[in-house]
Amino acid sequence: MKRLEIATLLNTEHTIAKQLFAGKNYAYEVLPQIGEFINNLCLSLDKEKFANLGDGVFVAKTAKVASTAHITGPCIIDAGAEIRHCAFIRGNVIIGKNAVVGNSTELKNAVLFDGVQVPHYNYVGDSVLGYRSHLGAGAITSNVKSDKTNVSVMLDGKKINTGFKKFGAILGDNVEVGCGSVLNPGTVIGRGTNIYPLSMVRGYIAENSIYKNRNEIVEKVWKSGTF
Repeated sequence: MKRLEIATLLNTEHTIAKQLFAGKNYAYEVLPQIGEFINNLCLSLDKEKFANLGDGVFVAKTAKVASTAHITGPCIIDAGAEIRHCAFIRGNVIIGKNAVVGNSTELKNAVLFDGVQVPHYNYVGDSVLGYRSHLGAGAITSNVKSDKTNVSVMLDGKKINTGFKKFGAILGDNVEVGCGSVLNPGTVIGRGTNIYPLSMVRGYIAENSIYKNRNEIVEKVWKSGTF
C-alpha cells in the first residue's frame, strides 16, 4: 500500500491545497472534501492577490481566464494559471499555479497541482493531478464504473476498495499521459511515468515506467543523465 500513499506520489508543497492532504494516507481520500476545503480556504485568501468573482469563484489576479470559459464554484484558480477558450469548470476544483486548462476541457471535483497541463479536449473528474503532470489531447479520466459499484484500485492482483462510486485517477508528479488515452476508474500512476497514446489504463502503474500496453510496462533506464 505504500506505493499508493500520498508521500510516494505527490509533493504537496506544489499546491495551495497542501492542508487538504494533511493527515491522510491516500490521495483519493480527499475527494469528498474538496468543496468544503475550498469554501474554508477562500476566507483566508489575500484580497490583494485574488479576485472574488462571486458564487465561490476566486481567481488570482495574475491568472488569465478566457471570456468564453464557464466556471462554477467553489473554485480557486491560483497565480499564473491560464484558463482557455470554452473551458468548463463544474465546481469543487482547485487549479494550481501556472497550470493550463485548455480548449473545451472539463473539470469536476478535482485538484490540479502547480504546473499541470490539461490543454486540449480533456475530462478530469474526481481526480488529483500531481505537480507538472500532463494529459495529451483527448485524454480523459473515467470516474464512474458502468455498473455504478464502488471503485477499487488494482494493486498486485488485489482489489483495494476505495468506498467511492466516483473516483477517476491519481497522477503522481511529472506523469505524461499520451493523446487519446482513457484512465479507467481507480487508476493510480506513479511519479515520472509515461503513458503511450491511445492507451486504456487501469489500476496501479509503477513510478518511472513507460506504459505501452497492459502487457508491456517497462522501467525507465537512467543513462548519461537522462532516462
